[in-house]
Amino acid sequence: MSRVKSEAFLAAEEIIQIANLKKGNILVVGCSTSEVLGSKIGTDSSPEIAKELFEGIYEAANKYGVYVAAQCCEHLNRAIIVEKGAAPLLEEVNVVPQPKAGGSFATTAYNTFKEPVAVEEIKADAGLDIGFTMIGMHIKKVAVPVRLKNNRIGEATVLAARSRPKFIGGERAIYNKEML
Repeated sequence: MSRVKSEAFLAAEEIIQIANLKKGNILVVGCSTSEVLGSKIGTDSSPEIAKELFEGIYEAANKYGVYVAAQCCEHLNRAIIVEKGAAPLLEEVNVVPQPKAGGSFATTAYNTFKEPVAVEEIKADAGLDIGFTMIGMHIKKVAVPVRLKNNRIGEATVLAARSRPKFIGGERAIYNKEML
């Protein structure tokens, strides 16, 4: 296993475990292959690095029965590429990502998934942000930052988040501690 694939697997497995994701949950991933290579985001897209990253993350997700949602870059308004089964009620949009319009990671996801679809937004249960790609808009409320031990892939910083239900009811409310 390559170093990048291994680092991607470990980061994905760590957030899946910390967020306590279950079969059918969604892990959104934003990824700059440029940042992984040590370049400025959007300047050095690499389909080869994307393949290694995707394989590591997809392997971890499949181990737990979790869907991967790949965030496109800003040229496609951060649309999401996902397996059709993960978004059965979401409205599909018509776009096919490319390395320079969508990003290499989303392109790899589109070319790997059995039934890829593009949607404008999703509400994922947790997420990985590889190289400052701004995934927060695609995580359910309330997003909770997670500090990972595996917080680097190549030269890129890896940020993570999980979600939890909103607290409602005020000071007299009692909360389910398992949902914190």
